[in-house]
Amino acid sequence: MKPLVIIADDLSGAAESAAGFLLRSSGISLRLGPGAPDGSGVTVFDLHSRRSDPARASRDVRSVLQSSDGSEIVKKIDSLLRGNIAAEVGELSRDGSPVIVAAGLPRQGRTVQGGVVLVDGVALHATALWRAESKPAPRSIAEALGSSAITSGVSLDDIRSGRLSQVLASISEAGSVAICDVETDSDLELIVAAAQEVRGSRLVGTSALATAVARRRTVQSPVVRPSLRDSRSTLVVVGTADASAGDQVELLRDSGAHHIEVNSAELLAHSVDPLPILNALDRGNVVVSVSGPVVPAESVHLVSALADLIAAVDAGFSHGEYPIDLVLTGGETARSVLDRLRIDTLSPIYEIEHGAVLSVDHTGRYIVTRPGSFGNAHSLFSITKFLARPIPVDAPDSPPSDNEVNPMSIESTPLPLIAVTMGDGAGVGPEVIVPALLDAETRKRCRPVVVGDAKRLRLAATVLGIDVDVVAIEEIKDAEFNDGRINVIDLDLLPEDLAWGELSAVAGDAAYQYIRVASELAVRGEVQSICTAPLNKEALHAAGHIYPGHTELLAHLTGTEEVSMMLSTPKLKVIHVTTHIGLLDAVARIEPGLVERTIRRGHEALVRTGNPSPKIGVCGINPHAGENGLFGYGEEEQKIIPAVELLKAEGIDVHGPLPADTAFFLAGRGDYDLIVAMYHDQGHGPVKVLGIEAGVNITVGLPVIRTSVDHGTAFDIAGKGIAEAGSMVEALRQAAELATSTFVSK
Repeated sequence: MKPLVIIADDLSGAAESAAGFLLRSSGISLRLGPGAPDGSGVTVFDLHSRRSDPARASRDVRSVLQSSDGSEIVKKIDSLLRGNIAAEVGELSRDGSPVIVAAGLPRQGRTVQGGVVLVDGVALHATALWRAESKPAPRSIAEALGSSAITSGVSLDDIRSGRLSQVLASISEAGSVAICDVETDSDLELIVAAAQEVRGSRLVGTSALATAVARRRTVQSPVVRPSLRDSRSTLVVVGTADASAGDQVELLRDSGAHHIEVNSAELLAHSVDPLPILNALDRGNVVVSVSGPVVPAESVHLVSALADLIAAVDAGFSHGEYPIDLVLTGGETARSVLDRLRIDTLSPIYEIEHGAVLSVDHTGRYIVTRPGSFGNAHSLFSITKFLARPIPVDAPDSPPSDNEVNPMSIESTPLPLIAVTMGDGAGVGPEVIVPALLDAETRKRCRPVVVGDAKRLRLAATVLGIDVDVVAIEEIKDAEFNDGRINVIDLDLLPEDLAWGELSAVAGDAAYQYIRVASELAVRGEVQSICTAPLNKEALHAAGHIYPGHTELLAHLTGTEEVSMMLSTPKLKVIHVTTHIGLLDAVARIEPGLVERTIRRGHEALVRTGNPSPKIGVCGINPHAGENGLFGYGEEEQKIIPAVELLKAEGIDVHGPLPADTAFFLAGRGDYDLIVAMYHDQGHGPVKVLGIEAGVNITVGLPVIRTSVDHGTAFDIAGKGIAEAGSMVEALRQAAELATSTFVSK
């Protein structure tokens, strides 16, 4: 596989692009300035060219291209089309290479239609998002590329036609730049796949395009040297004019951070004293923002002056063994600060939330960068809360010098123990467990122990072609966590000749026993979480265990009267009022008390995992939520509205009942943190469309933490070595995260 070079024009975008490769490359390097790739599997260059002279921007891109011969090239551009796009993209096509532009960022509601960037359905040039710029927004991508560029549009019909590679090749042969419409992340993946069939093509787009490129690259196991270190005060620097920044700062201040506003005029005059910031850092986290008028023509100077101030604070900070940790919002601000601190290389290690990337420099300093326009009201609070806990870190490749601190030397606390149940042994459970437990990120976050069948796991490893040491143990305390080893509490319930993909009462009974033992371990406190592979309900029933599924089975085993199923994906969280019952029975069972308790459980779950004021949307039962009695028999008024009004009166930010299609559309673009679905398919359908690959099922209301993959036993592909382990990796991640929080909703 070719090495990959990503060329970005600002730091937060460069880090955001690198984040997509965190689990997929043997090495990621983020270089601050032009140069040659350093041998990493992925090298991201931040040229800091958003506001530079077009000639310099072109020259720096040329420098990277000349030193990256033989590499795959991706040019990351701003989703709002700011910067020297014409000069930089022109350099990509100067040698006749095919250039394909896909500028959508669907997760942020930024799509492309007819070559025009839309923000939540509104044309970019009709929004206020360029208000801090000195010129108006371009009316199309073609306009942003400049009058000298010959362009051809590629419609969504072409992208989804199955002949996209031929369309792109034809445009390339004509000497045009292809401008692709984008509506979904799936469109981006189709574009990346087709572009790889066009010889010598160079892709241009947002961080979402870089993530689509990452998904098509072979997963490599990174060299991991996990460590933990103690938290300390964090300096948050708000370097953005985005309207959402005020709410984020207010919530961070309300959480106890010290807020220091610096006047823009005093900042430009370099008359702001760093001492109040230093004194505040002695007492906890500090957030610095700029007040007063910001004239677009002076914004570059203002960013430079802000960077000078932060550098003065850093120079005066002498507490602890490390330099001060930083959270930097706004790409230009982030880069200017790091330039002042003489930091020229970062190692991205974790994405805290979308666009908020945690990196470490050669001294062990933590640095979080995030685009200024990203994040909801609790974004900065969530980031600082994350930094307040010990963080797994990959130590820098080069050994620290005598005056630097090696993070590896710091004593770490034990990672949480997680019981992983094997599910139905005839399904894909064993095949997703083996790679998930060997995954480097999993081993950094937790200590997993399988409750299952050792010989079945060995067989799964053989099917996958993985060399692993599956070790049977009697008790949790016997587990050893070494590379290439999987610990199994071996119940030895499955015959050696159990067929893959076939219904079996024996496998159904074994799946029940795995859950029973794991529940006992959790209740006794020997493990902190349970993570379940899928079971087959028909096999479970054939074995005489009549439960609708994992959720109800775990409620029975732990003596819990009422629980809720929450589905969690990177884009969407859904909690269900009813689950595994028929639709007529579900409507009959729904009543205000059940709706209220379900919403309350969902609210508590999000609060305890770092979101202090989640916004919750509640679905109706009927089409259009009944449309004022037009559909149904008043179910919304009788069963849902009383619960919503009661919770609103308590101060919970809950809305509804909403038409289900509207609720999920709004949640998909980020308007809601949680959707309350009334019945099984109302919640499961959208989740599986929007994020099944990383979907996780969380049981809310148990006295123990339980997460699960959001897919079934997949009998049709079991034993073929093709099952995707991503959902199991994510389920383990969330189980580990919840195990270290206070999340146990009772």
